[in-house]
Amino acid sequence: MAQLTIQVPDELANRLQPILHRLPELLSQLLETHTPKTLTLSNSSDTPNIYTEFLDFLIKQPTPEQIAKFKVSTQSQTRLEYLLERNRMGTISEAENSELDIYEQLDQLMILLKARAYSVIKNDK
Repeated sequence: MAQLTIQVPDELANRLQPILHRLPELLSQLLETHTPKTLTLSNSSDTPNIYTEFLDFLIKQPTPEQIAKFKVSTQSQTRLEYLLERNRMGTISEAENSELDIYEQLDQLMILLKARAYSVIKNDK
């Protein structure tokens, strides 16, 4: 049997302590319910374009005004509409559903960023 060593924050280590004996089983279940694609963010072609687009925007350290005006590309918007339609029709695949989850998570994050940006803009005036 292989042995793995990982570093985790102290808080997480404390939370994991009571279930240490179950970690192999829990990790196995995690891998069975999620594909490697949904668990990682890599530079491969499997990475949804929206991730790259979002990260490219943030890496430029946008101003509050730029955050408030941010919109995803036409390509990302078209892909989102396609995924939503497949979801409505009940024909969405597991991989597409995972991708749709990513869009939803990033949308929620962007809503929070824009709210903060509007607050900063308002206070600067």
